[in-house]
Amino acid sequence: MPYIEVKIEPAPTANQATVLADGITKAMVELMGKRQEVTAVRIATGDTALWTIGGTPCAKPTAHLRAEITVGTNSSAEKAEFLKRMHILLVETLGELAEASYIVIHEIPAENWGYGGKTQAARAGRA
Repeated sequence: MPYIEVKIEPAPTANQATVLADGITKAMVELMGKRQEVTAVRIATGDTALWTIGGTPCAKPTAHLRAEITVGTNSSAEKAEFLKRMHILLVETLGELAEASYIVIHEIPAENWGYGGKTQAARAGRA
């Protein structure tokens, strides 16, 4: 059950948002072994004037991709490959990015999150 949020400026087109959501979902399934039917992707935008790098509004497209997964479900190599593929997907979809565009994987303990009213620990029979 990964949850992925991508904040992008300037706002992507509807087609770009679809390409990103599909590519992120595919990478979660293929690289990280996650179930497609519970992979949630949110594409969010904000005000470019409020997104700065070095104190200056961004001149190039900028992105921050945050993926939340359960602790211990992926190897370092899987996470590294996911980061690489996400960078490629963002650049291919949005064009050259500002250097300070980040991709972050947050690993959350199984007891601290879930869906459908059950924690990930409960789903794995560890609760």
